[in-house]
Amino acid sequence: MQAKDDEGLILLNLGNIRSFLNAGTVAAAFALTIPLSLPVLGLAEAAAQVGPSGLPLPRFVSLKPGRVNLRVGPGRDYAVTWLFLKSGLPVEIIQEYDNWRRIRDSEGTEGWVYQSLLSGKRTAMTAPWQRDKDGTMLNVYRSADDKSGIVAKVEPGVLGTLKACNGSFCRVSFSGASGWIRQPDIWGAYPDEKFDD
Repeated sequence: MQAKDDEGLILLNLGNIRSFLNAGTVAAAFALTIPLSLPVLGLAEAAAQVGPSGLPLPRFVSLKPGRVNLRVGPGRDYAVTWLFLKSGLPVEIIQEYDNWRRIRDSEGTEGWVYQSLLSGKRTAMTAPWQRDKDGTMLNVYRSADDKSGIVAKVEPGVLGTLKACNGSFCRVSFSGASGWIRQPDIWGAYPDEKFDD
């Protein structure tokens, strides 16, 4: 409890302990505390972006086997809500609990899978949000420049292996073709994400 008297002193009353502090001293101490706590808040924010595994959250991975159960919760006792039947599908890890990973697929379906069913191998799916649009084709370029020449055209929903991303384009290997595709045209890499395999 605090009470201020007429002389600029603050009476601090904590149970049986009573103390008078100069209001200027309290203000100075408080002013120093705020800037010192800001870096700590920044560290807490950064720590929130790293999961218990020490890896960043969220992050993209791929499904390892051709049959993966998606569960309601992190454990074998939880009900299976979805069954993936294609290995190599890109998924996004959005949460970790023990050896379980909460993932999201390209359609927004979320659930839990055991970590050993996931691979760090980066894959991508071309524009799954455009699958129902007839005649839509995406260009695959010779280099990371849309003026470099088209080496192939792929439909939405085609699965490929990601080799690198520069923030604007990603180098992808499809069965039968490889080249660079615009980064916003794939599911499996974040906008502006950069990496080299």
